[in-house]
Amino acid sequence: MNRPRFRAVLRAFVLPAAALLTLLSLPAAAPPARAASAEPRPPRGFVALADVDPTILQEMRYVTVHNFTGHRVDGYLRPMCVLTREAADALHRAQRSLLRRGYGLKVYDCYRPQRAVNDFVEWAKDLADTRMKAEFYPRVEKTRLFEDGYIAAKSGHSRGSTLDVTIVRLPAWPTRPYVPGEPLVPCYAPREQRFPDNSVDMGTGFDCFDTLSHTLDPRITGVQRANRLLLKSALEREGFVNLPEEWWHYTFKPEPFPDTYFDFPVLRRPAP
Repeated sequence: MNRPRFRAVLRAFVLPAAALLTLLSLPAAAPPARAASAEPRPPRGFVALADVDPTILQEMRYVTVHNFTGHRVDGYLRPMCVLTREAADALHRAQRSLLRRGYGLKVYDCYRPQRAVNDFVEWAKDLADTRMKAEFYPRVEKTRLFEDGYIAAKSGHSRGSTLDVTIVRLPAWPTRPYVPGEPLVPCYAPREQRFPDNSVDMGTGFDCFDTLSHTLDPRITGVQRANRLLLKSALEREGFVNLPEEWWHYTFKPEPFPDTYFDFPVLRRPAP
């Protein structure tokens, strides 16, 4: 075969590099996706956080199996943070103030589709599924998750201005991937024992269903308390309000959509 014809055949059968990179970037073992054209799109007023501030780290837990359910949560089809424009802009301002001190923000969850909340509810009803109990709720019986307020049928996250966030000291190395089936350690164990996280020590891990997660729990002292207060002050200056039961949970006020619970999937970047 002459060279021109060989090159033509090669181009016909070799996947273009851009397409190959796109395929490699897709999350492994993704759940079956509904037809993209049939999915509701983000309404005007929502943005991808990376388009507002690409320096804020994103470790989107519910698109992975390393969360209290042990499975990828319905509605999270891409590992990206989506927020209302107002919340994203305020988070950007908080990030700038922390960068001057050698710190940065990292988000675990942002906008949460209603279908994800429904997934949490169905998981909580399945009392036999306790595969992640040893890490995320070792001292709470699953029968009490609704009564104690850890699981609810509605979430402020679905309104688009609530996020779960922490602080990292810069430069920050990525957190190592969770290996399904690895031994689980209680989320309130000493930092050197629990699952590694590149954030500063907040006294518990993220999504720790325990009273030690209460932002101002008096048992959290020293550096751990100082870290929580650093996060709290940085965000409150920009209009965020903390949920006292969860040191990581903040809502921007006033909310642009205070009464609307959205259900578009985390699938694509919102239109500008």
